[in-house]
Amino acid sequence: MKKITFILILLIGITFTSFAQNKTATDQGNPIAKFIKFYPNPAVSVINFDFQRGYDNSYSLLIFNFMGKKVYEVKSIPSRININLEDFYRGIYIYQLRDKNGVILESGKFQVAK
Repeated sequence: MKKITFILILLIGITFTSFAQNKTATDQGNPIAKFIKFYPNPAVSVINFDFQRGYDNSYSLLIFNFMGKKVYEVKSIPSRININLEDFYRGIYIYQLRDKNGVILESGKFQVAK
């Protein structure tokens, strides 16, 4: 029973991450620039998010753990944000940048290595 539960949880996590991975949008064959640059990756104590284009303070930034649980959210984000990873466990995290209507503008993944 434990083995089946573990496999089910693993499959759900893989499905979530493949859905949430950043897809490269194109405009007539040219890649569209990302909204956010994040660094360092992998991160140990802090991760930084900087807007590269299209900044709007009504955007929100959400971070989910590998299992899909929301672990961090910032509404009305500034153009540069530093997130302390002290309360984050080691692993893979998914970020989503959303507009004021909740539409996902960009998503991606980063690693916390402690």
